[in-house]
Amino acid sequence: MIDLKKNNSDYDAIFVGAGIMSATLAILLTEIYPEINILILEKLDNAGKESTSAFNNAGTGHAANCELNYTPINNDGEIELKKALSINNSFEKSLELWASLYETGKIDCKKFLRFTPHISFVSGEKDVSFLEKRYQLLSGFNEFKDMELSSNFSEISSWVPLITKNRNKNIKIAATRVKRGTDIDFGALTSEYLKYLVKNKNVEVNYLSEVFDLNKLDNNWSVHFKKDGKRKNLVAKYIFLGAGGKSITLLQKSKIPEGKLFGGFPVSGKWLICENNELTRQHNAKVYGKAAMGSPPMSVPHLDARWINGQRYLLFGPFAGSTTKFLKEGSFFDLFNSLKINNILPAVDVGFKNSDLIKYLISESIQNHSSRIKSLKKMMPSANSNDWYLKNAGQRVQIIKKTQKGGVLKFGTEIVNSSDGSLSALLGASPGASTAVNIMTEVLRNSCFFKEDKEFFENRISNLITPYCKYQENIKSRNNSILGFHQFT
Repeated sequence: MIDLKKNNSDYDAIFVGAGIMSATLAILLTEIYPEINILILEKLDNAGKESTSAFNNAGTGHAANCELNYTPINNDGEIELKKALSINNSFEKSLELWASLYETGKIDCKKFLRFTPHISFVSGEKDVSFLEKRYQLLSGFNEFKDMELSSNFSEISSWVPLITKNRNKNIKIAATRVKRGTDIDFGALTSEYLKYLVKNKNVEVNYLSEVFDLNKLDNNWSVHFKKDGKRKNLVAKYIFLGAGGKSITLLQKSKIPEGKLFGGFPVSGKWLICENNELTRQHNAKVYGKAAMGSPPMSVPHLDARWINGQRYLLFGPFAGSTTKFLKEGSFFDLFNSLKINNILPAVDVGFKNSDLIKYLISESIQNHSSRIKSLKKMMPSANSNDWYLKNAGQRVQIIKKTQKGGVLKFGTEIVNSSDGSLSALLGASPGASTAVNIMTEVLRNSCFFKEDKEFFENRISNLITPYCKYQENIKSRNNSILGFHQFT
């Protein structure tokens, strides 16, 4: 534990990026240290406009209820559950924090959360067999005991009529459903966090402030940024890099040894979007299918009911694309600028090892509207191309990590900490936003604020987020009551 305001700095902490990660970290840190002084620097004119934005994010409260890529088949032909259980655990911690903040009047859950069934849907003997086995394994755990399985056409039709309309009844289908799934507008959640923080805590947010460099000064960090056409710098004891894909570039500029292991591989995303009220009223679920053989995890198709700014939408995708930008509002030179002596060979190695992924991204990029509608019809046979339009989603930067054998491409999230705990960076993509509370708890656990006093941290954080093992038996009933289940369905 450090002595706040006694480190000759302008701020106790500076966070780069005003997305869901920085906002979550600020909530946790200020709940533990109400007197802490934090500055958040954001390149754009408002919070959560990049990866956190509703149209740039799947909006699924990722709890492994329906995401089949979280239960992969291993080399022995067995279904692995470890990732699904871990992600479910992490998301429940997010729910617990929201419930705690809601109870004390700090956030309004109606602004960002709706309970929406999570459904896995497959067709064909092989995939039906997989789904049935997955159900048998998961339903044995308390976290998934409410999961339902059906292979009855009429019953599945009552769950998701748009999925079964015009579908060939001679082809076997199956679905699992968890009623207590969620649709989350993470942009709205970020706004709720920041509204409370700015009003009630020692937290400032500077928009239109682009960080371009940072360097260590004895026990502090100097952060250099541009605002109103002028170059400025401020000093802080602790730095958090939560700037999406740009975190890799800034991590490299920090020159900490831990940052030399990483590079990035950017991927863009696109959605097919429907606003037809007749269709949006019929579909109230997040329906995830199975990725085509050989496709990367990011390609799992899903048809989602979404509520964005009070309006109902249907989103189908994601469709990937090739890009050299690290941010949607970034530069086409981002990828090239990130290549350094330490990561160029791992990047080349990853390129050779993942040639199929590169071919996949190129093929996705050259698709036209007709080919995208054809993909949609595999899940929604009755889809009419006139009801759908294409919209660019967010950029994601997959992690390239240096290894003794070259490099490896990672599709999850990773925390990078300096050895003294004075700088942390979050790299990677899904399921980031949904598990932000768990990820940011880990960031704090290894930060300079608590590095020397883990017991103090564990005691304080346990008062804010009930340990999972203590609430998994009653979390569903408690959160359904606290968050007002029936108000959101």
